[in-house]
Amino acid sequence: MPESRTPHVFIRARAGIQPGLRNDFTGMRLLFVVNEAYFFISHRLPIALEAKAHGFEVHVATPRSKETEQISRVGLMFHAIPLSRSGLNPLRDLGTLISLMRLFCRIRPDIVHLVTIKPVIYGGIAARIASVPAVVSALTGLGSVFVSGRSFWGLLRAMVLIAYRFAMGHRNSRVIVQNLDDFAFLTQAGVVTDRSIILIKGSGVDLSLFRTSPEPAGEPIVMLASRMLWDKGVAEFVEAARQLKTQGVKARFVLVGDIDLRNPTAISFRQLENWHQSGMVEWWGHHSDMPDVFAKASLVCLPSYREGLPKALIEAAACGRAIVATDVPGCREIVHDEENGILVPPGDAISLATAMKRLIEDVNLRRRMGTRGRQIVEQQFALEKVVGETLAVYRELLI
Repeated sequence: MPESRTPHVFIRARAGIQPGLRNDFTGMRLLFVVNEAYFFISHRLPIALEAKAHGFEVHVATPRSKETEQISRVGLMFHAIPLSRSGLNPLRDLGTLISLMRLFCRIRPDIVHLVTIKPVIYGGIAARIASVPAVVSALTGLGSVFVSGRSFWGLLRAMVLIAYRFAMGHRNSRVIVQNLDDFAFLTQAGVVTDRSIILIKGSGVDLSLFRTSPEPAGEPIVMLASRMLWDKGVAEFVEAARQLKTQGVKARFVLVGDIDLRNPTAISFRQLENWHQSGMVEWWGHHSDMPDVFAKASLVCLPSYREGLPKALIEAAACGRAIVATDVPGCREIVHDEENGILVPPGDAISLATAMKRLIEDVNLRRRMGTRGRQIVEQQFALEKVVGETLAVYRELLI
């Protein structure tokens, strides 16, 4: 990214601590549009609750699911919308657009906060048509369409960029990205201007929940915690585990995460079971108590192909765990090579195995990296910092 942009990004990211901005939003309506209720709860609920504490009447629109009751239970107003976060179905997507237009006209929000790709595109278009006064578009990454090298997806990428330009073209809007690579890509592609784009690093981590703890006794546990997707580098992790076990390295290799069959890069249940049965890795499935899960780990890995800013790595670092990750957008925002972890090339199981082995065998090194990781999270990724920066964006748009 050109040097001239870097100071601008960080000045805008610090806006959350600037004095003189509006603090009382009594009587104003804030509407979140998110593709999944569970994602809103895990990544945006603290922002919504803080906005409510500042006077906003907060609404949340997602597809209905088992988690949606939690949204109403904390005093937010829930609205069910028809939205599929995967696949292309023109009629269904047109229905999503029309549903959002009707919702915006009925609620008449002062500001809408759109999170992830489809809500950003369809919500952004609907907001312009419905004359919503202010729009925040939050991208948690550019998605699989910008990772795959398949020729069909190249055409789809061009179509998505056109949609982005229109959806993010609201005259009173801000686009939030989580890493400098996405910032540079969107500005250089002409999707957004320097004035409308802001860097806020992730969704924050509650440092009172994610605390450091000693490693458990016994063989080191090397953990990959994410959705079970090929794009997360799960196959490379399994292959690295196989190589290390063949070399006689004493460690347990664990996959933590659920199957996500609505994602085009989902790994099947059968494949995960086969890996588990082979003894190369253990598959623990979904776990909601991530502080407890990371407390069991000695080392955390994420050999992903591209990220926005992986919350699991921030949480692992907050727990004082060293990290091995790929040198790709998102991962390198939290992993400082040879400081709190090791970065390896994407798609390279041999390099991944080498880095994992080094940290498995050097307990002092991984403890030093874990300590530094906690310091980095405290300085850059604390929940209060992210919430404050986001509310500052609302203030800027509504003054």
